[in-house]
Parts: sequence; C-alpha cells; structure tokens
Amino acid sequence: MDGLRGKTGGVGSPAAGGTQAAGGIRPADLAAPSLGIGAGAMPGREAGLGLARSLMSTYGPDRALWHYEHGLFLSAARAAGLAWGDPDLAATALSRLASLVGPGGSIAGYRRDEWNLDQVNPGRGLFELLDSDPDGRYRRALDLLASQLKSQPRTPSGGLWHKLIYPDQMWLDGLYMAGPFRARYAASYAGPGDFDDIQRQFELAEAGTLDPRTGLLRHAWDESRTQLWADPETGRSPQVWGRALGWFTMALVDSWEWFPSDHAGKPVLASMLGRLAPAIAACRDPASGLFWQVLDQGSRPGNWLESSASAMFSYALAKGARLGILPADPWRGLAASILEALTARALRSDEAGRLHFEGTCAVAGLGGKPYRDGSFEYYVGEPRKTDDFKGAGPFILASIEYQGRR
Repeated sequence: MDGLRGKTGGVGSPAAGGTQAAGGIRPADLAAPSLGIGAGAMPGREAGLGLARSLMSTYGPDRALWHYEHGLFLSAARAAGLAWGDPDLAATALSRLASLVGPGGSIAGYRRDEWNLDQVNPGRGLFELLDSDPDGRYRRALDLLASQLKSQPRTPSGGLWHKLIYPDQMWLDGLYMAGPFRARYAASYAGPGDFDDIQRQFELAEAGTLDPRTGLLRHAWDESRTQLWADPETGRSPQVWGRALGWFTMALVDSWEWFPSDHAGKPVLASMLGRLAPAIAACRDPASGLFWQVLDQGSRPGNWLESSASAMFSYALAKGARLGILPADPWRGLAASILEALTARALRSDEAGRLHFEGTCAVAGLGGKPYRDGSFEYYVGEPRKTDDFKGAGPFILASIEYQGRR
C-alpha cells in the first residue's frame, strides 16, 4: 500500500512490496491518498519543470545517445526551459543533441542501413539548431534522415516498414517516430507530395490496426500476415497496448500542425483524433484517473495502470484542444484531469529533493528473439521503470500544455 507514498518507496521498489518487474501503479496503491511529491504539489510548472531539471541534473554529455527516447526527453526539457524561463536548461538540452552531430553531418550511433524509424525521431531537435549552423552540419544531418525515409522499405500497399528486421509491418510507434519529422521537413524543404504520403501512412496504419468493436487501434499490422502474432485474416496484432496508441495520438497532433492549411490531410488527421478521443476516454480508470497497460482490459487480473500512456493521452488531448483539432469542452478538462492524477500519483521526490516519474513500461514489442507474441500475458509481464524518458518526456510536455504555454 506504500508504492506511491513517502519519499523512498517508489512504484515497483521493494518498499512498495515487490521487485521492479513486479511493480507498477497498482489499484491497491491508488485506493489510498497518494502523497506523491506532497499534498500541495501543483501540476504544471512545479511538476514539469521540476522533473526536467531533476533528470537533466544527471544527464551529462557522456549519457547522450542518438535514440528516440533521448530525443523525446531532450525536446521536452528544452521546451520546459523555454516555457518557464530557464534558458540554461533549454541550452543544455540542445547542446546534448548537438554533440552527436559531426562536422560533415554524420550522426554518432546512427545507421541508415538498419532502416529503423525509431532513429529518425531525434532529428526533430536538429531543426532548432539551424540558426547556429555555420558549416551546415545540422542541415546535412536532416537531409540524411530525410533520405532514409525516401528509400525506406514499404509494404505492398505503401506503408513504411517499422524496421528492416520487421518486414511488411507497420507499428503505431512508427507514426510518431517518422511522421512529425517528415511533416516539419516537408514544410521547410519539400512539397505537397510529401504531405500526401504522410497522410497515407496514417490512413494505412489506422485501417490496418483498427478494432471495429472498440474503435481503438491495435499495436501493429503485418500486411503479409506471416507473423505468429498476426491475425491470419486481418494481420492485426492481438492487443491494444496503451503506449502504442499514445505514440499514435501524439503523432497526429505533432504532424497536423505542420500540414499546410489547405492540404486535404489536415482534416483527415483531425478526424482520426476525433474518432479516437472518445474511444480512449472510455477506457480511463475512474478510480485513479489513469489508463491501463492493456488499454481496453481494465482491471482484468494482471493488468496495471501505466504512466507513459496516461501522459501521452493528456498531452495529445490538450494540444489537440489548443490547436482546434478537438473542441475545448470536454477535452481540455479531461487532459488536465489526467495530468493532475499523474502529478499526484506518479511523481515522488527523493531525499535530495529531486523528482522522479514512476510506473512506466520499460519496453514492449512484437516478434524478435525471444519471441514476443503480443498476448495480454506478454504485455502485463513487461517490467516497469522509474524515470524512463518515454514517460517523463510526455509528462513534461503535458505539463506545458496544462498551463497553455509552449
């Protein structure tokens, strides 16, 4: 019962009654008032900026990696610094990313021949470096990533493979990893044809993964229908993983804002979010205000409340309402309510006063070795982490949206 209370017994810690792998944000923990970072802790600046500063305090140059979750955290930390008047935080976050780009535009740790959409996402931060690019390295790095997407292997219907090792598969995660980058690059350097294809990627992913019974999207789609996890008739994976749908909703709002106002894809993406929002809201746990690891399975034994999907939904709904993609009522209020629940229940402070974000699924996927079958038991058995960037980054971004600032 102490998983989220006090300063030492974090979610999944031995003090919370289990190992890291057995932890999580449990309904039993949430039945009692959570102290989180204090009964008076406020969502927004106090939580978002505090978490960004806390995590950046241990993120030295030696930790910087060209990796999708590092790119997400660094972008969120920079945004927090700009939104809340901490120029040192913003500059430090940007310098960590810049350190990975060589004079000729090479990127440390990046391999084009992996055809990995995950490796495109950190490139979003490079756009912020173009104003200080005397030798053109950042533009060349952007062009390198864009060239990967131009040649990325595709499914028979034209969908981008998630990675070379996952042939003929579209994963919801991949829409976030490539979509917003492609949209901003197209807005800066390309033309309407690129937006046509970005729109097509969202349409293919939605059609391939849609569960018509719930209106939710499954984690992935195998167009070849050869994977053991794929439904032999539809190619869909078996479950609705919360964070996969979180990635997709964030991809919608982050891509939509770069589409030309007169492009046909703009209302298409808006309508997708409009369909998904009520289906997602229907899965929210009323007791905690959060969302489940397997989104549509509620309190089924073994399921647990997961913080990164909850943060992603808060961010996407809040930004969608701010941009006018969704009506302000009820979505702005729901996004705020989710963030308030996360602030109270997923944050804690340590003895030094640093903030930590708990209850994030470490990783989940399909196929590979050992084989991940996409079953309910697989997803709920994945380990949970504290201060995972895939949860902390969206929480910081949602905190900025909470106060209506960018």
